[in-house]
Amino acid sequence: MTEQEPRVSEQQQGPLQAGLNPGSRSIIPRGHGLSWATLVITTLAILMTSVDAGILPAVLPAIKDDFSLNNAQAGWINSVFFGGTLVGAVAFGLLSDRIGTGYRRSWTWNIAMLIGIIGGALTFGFAGSFIAFFLLRIPMGISRGGSETVNVALVSEWWPKEHRGFAVGVHHTGFPLGQFLTGALIAVVLDAAGWREAFLIIPLLGIPIIIGQIFVGTRRNQERVYEWIDLHKLTRPLPELTTSTRTSMEPIKAALTNRNVLMSVVLMFLFLWCEAGSTTFLTTQLVGHGVSQSQAALIAGASGLTGWIGQVVWGTWSDRSGRKFAMRFLIIGWVLSLLAMIFITGATSGWIVLIFWGLFRNAPFPVTYALLIDSLPKYAGSAMGIMIGIAFALSGLLATPVSGFIIDHFGFTAQYVFLAAICLIGLIPLARITESVRVHHA
Repeated sequence: MTEQEPRVSEQQQGPLQAGLNPGSRSIIPRGHGLSWATLVITTLAILMTSVDAGILPAVLPAIKDDFSLNNAQAGWINSVFFGGTLVGAVAFGLLSDRIGTGYRRSWTWNIAMLIGIIGGALTFGFAGSFIAFFLLRIPMGISRGGSETVNVALVSEWWPKEHRGFAVGVHHTGFPLGQFLTGALIAVVLDAAGWREAFLIIPLLGIPIIIGQIFVGTRRNQERVYEWIDLHKLTRPLPELTTSTRTSMEPIKAALTNRNVLMSVVLMFLFLWCEAGSTTFLTTQLVGHGVSQSQAALIAGASGLTGWIGQVVWGTWSDRSGRKFAMRFLIIGWVLSLLAMIFITGATSGWIVLIFWGLFRNAPFPVTYALLIDSLPKYAGSAMGIMIGIAFALSGLLATPVSGFIIDHFGFTAQYVFLAAICLIGLIPLARITESVRVHHA
């Protein structure tokens, strides 16, 4: 990849530089019907991942009461989940590259999804003690890290390179939709049953998703997609239908020597720290202001109402204007949103602030994922695994105990000022990233 950032006009750029995503001249994406089908399935998979991640914060007040925990102790429940995520992301990322790209990624992905389905069922049936519940967070974390890592790489390999930002952005709308759906589902579950029943949502969502992917993610279907891409003079996501690595160290070395990958890890670490630190205790903050637990769970997912807008718009726009251009605006939007959370003092202010945050909350992730896959397409699984594993897991391991400590000793205002400062630091690694898309100006 060239070290020169192509933030110049199309006329000045001349021939397409080697390794650069050709970018899109149009904001209207084009894809084969099977590309759209894969997009639906992977979006539903991300929705399941989002619901899984949102269940714990939503039912955390009930868990704290059941097991007599303080905020710092409750933070460690999330930390062990993130520990499992680190293992799952790296292991399944490497495994998916080793088994094969393209249609073969479905094989690895289904295993990761199945672990989450089993973990959700076991949490309902066997989490009678704190130790049992604590330990069951490990396989749930492994599934989260493995399924998201392979999921992002999978969807990117069923769409033309010109529309990669759109595809990754749309598939990631499963997160905001899941965030709102989680709040609504948990509110219903808590009114009708207990917090353990909430974890049954995972197998109910996961089983039909796996069945759908088995039918769509075949070699013949991928051949049809590639034939359509060639016919319409677009760019294949990879030259071959599938490739596999010879050794596990080959993709690791490639990822760890790529500056875009390393800077993406740092950038995502900062974003995910802020997300984990804020979302884990949102329901606790609302309950502290007199909001009922079920209503607080619903409000905590309000960002999902607008989150899909930010992801589709910024993911698609990054295909045209560049990944870095989009990220600058998203960092500023996050900082303003985190500072606005200081003023959440009830249901109304909670709805307003979190709906505003939804315009920015999830958008940095698909834009950065697209940047990373642009930068290292052959080893997308391993690169995604390293980024999600290190950034997501380490941020979660550190963020929730630190946030619990700050809230216990200094309050929510200090917590959000601290998080806004962390987010603003993201401009530093962003400046070190090389643009991966050929920019097309209007």
